[in-house]
Amino acid sequence: MSRTRVRRSARREGGRFAPSTVTRRDVLRATVGLAGLQALGISPASAQAGRFRIGACDWSLGQRARTDALGVARQLGLDGVQVSMGSVDNDLQLRRPDVQRAYRDAAAAAGVRIGGVALDLMNQVPYKSDPRTEQWVSDSIDVARAVDVRVILLAFFEKGDLRGDPEGQAEVINRLKRVAPKAERQGVVLGIESWLSAPDHLRILEAVGSRNVQVYYDLANSTQMGYDILAEIRQLGRDRICEFHAKENGFLLGQGRIDFPGVRRALDDIGYGGWIQIEGAVPKGQPLLESHTQNVRFMRTHFS
Repeated sequence: MSRTRVRRSARREGGRFAPSTVTRRDVLRATVGLAGLQALGISPASAQAGRFRIGACDWSLGQRARTDALGVARQLGLDGVQVSMGSVDNDLQLRRPDVQRAYRDAAAAAGVRIGGVALDLMNQVPYKSDPRTEQWVSDSIDVARAVDVRVILLAFFEKGDLRGDPEGQAEVINRLKRVAPKAERQGVVLGIESWLSAPDHLRILEAVGSRNVQVYYDLANSTQMGYDILAEIRQLGRDRICEFHAKENGFLLGQGRIDFPGVRRALDDIGYGGWIQIEGAVPKGQPLLESHTQNVRFMRTHFS
């Protein structure tokens, strides 16, 4: 997967979204939207003091593996950004100390946080079969510590899909068992994001046997699979869910299939507090940043 440029049309990739075009007009609209949020007393600084932190994936901001994502997050009034580790072409650039330093500097300059690290390239280079990925996951733990984040997203879509693949699941369990002690020592959580159901996820977590391997729960992916997401959230509970993706496939948040008020009640029931990362949620043909301004306003309203 090569480094993504900003000017691209939106398209879906497995369980993820590639970025859309970002124009100068979009930036101006987003700036106006942020001013509106601030007029209501909503700002990144005030939000970080609360129970939930609202971020977005860098690929959903049109800035995959780019430090510019932190500045865009500031324009949108986000608390931070979930950043990609990089691609095979750039040898997972976030492993380099100079790149880590550039991200820390960009976050400080923008006044937002690096909200998480994602090994999204494992959709194309599967953890269940490619030997390189074991080192990548191990290295990502060091990266997380270097950029001061707690959660690493491990993606299992497209070529990495675990559905109907017991051998692949068994290999993933074995590999996670080997790396989990390092995650435990460094206080980092490895989050599995996949098409699997809550019972299937629980079976994998129990087989691994580490509190530092959890589920990265994507509301739209699980809805698309026909799972009862409110029941699944309660079934998995606070100790098994490390973080959430807030997403609507082809719709703004709150205008699709997800029962967000119900999700909020479920999060209250399990006592979840932490990052909720916006992914996708840009209607086809609509400006990316203007759409995300509305998404941020929606999330601040329902998860304040």
